[in-house]
Amino acid sequence: MTGHTGLIALLGAGRMGAALAAGWLKASRNRVDPARIVFIDPRLSEAARALAEANGVRCEAALTPALAGEVSDLVVAVKPAIVSKVLAPLNDSLPADALVVSIAAGVPLRTLGRALPGRPAVRAMPNTPGAIGKGVSVCVANEAADGADQRARAERLLKPAGPVEWVEDERLMDVVTAVSGSGPAYVFLFCEALAAAAEAEGLPRELAKTLAVRTVAGSGALLTSGQGDASELRRMVTSPGGTTQAGLDALMGGSGLPGLVRNAVAAAARRSRQLGSDS
Repeated sequence: MTGHTGLIALLGAGRMGAALAAGWLKASRNRVDPARIVFIDPRLSEAARALAEANGVRCEAALTPALAGEVSDLVVAVKPAIVSKVLAPLNDSLPADALVVSIAAGVPLRTLGRALPGRPAVRAMPNTPGAIGKGVSVCVANEAADGADQRARAERLLKPAGPVEWVEDERLMDVVTAVSGSGPAYVFLFCEALAAAAEAEGLPRELAKTLAVRTVAGSGALLTSGQGDASELRRMVTSPGGTTQAGLDALMGGSGLPGLVRNAVAAAARRSRQLGSDS
């Protein structure tokens, strides 16, 4: 079966893959018929198995040639190192018009093209907040998938993780990886540091953690509320000569925090390029 009514095969039902599937199955007018979904994973997690059992989703240890022939959308959510190994055997059985959407970090379109030549393919970079529907995904399409129909299909598969953005130059995916892909870790590190600093100044550990987490989470929510961009909101909370200004002066002295973040993004982008060249 080909076209838009074939199976949606989730190749790798880990945390992010299962989060996407949960979005497909959520009660709404865009809900995917569970009969169209199949989880392909030899070691299905408890969360994925519970999701499948609750919705009547089929689970298989491998994507057999017969099953692959029924797939219209293949979401690749396995570890990057095994993408070629698991995709190449599907070439003879996966329909020519099956859309391949890969969320395997750092795996370039050329790797997907070598394994499944001629298929419309989209490389996507979601991020960890996507596991609760609060993330963002950035995509780039190969020539076969560079059309409104294929992009719309890819967006429907990825939107449960959050908004979907597109770039036209695949080289930009290394920067995307360094910013939105790795960025949550930078935020978590800042939250750890803020809590540790509060504890060092005398706050009880649990209160320090609570204040740090709530401050970071609330600030993120404010950023997405439409009440101003980051620089505007920073100015709003900063009174000249006040406590916030004193703290910012310490963070921004010399190259300070902006310089550290610039170095972090550059290092992560550089590593992403190295990993991509190895694929």
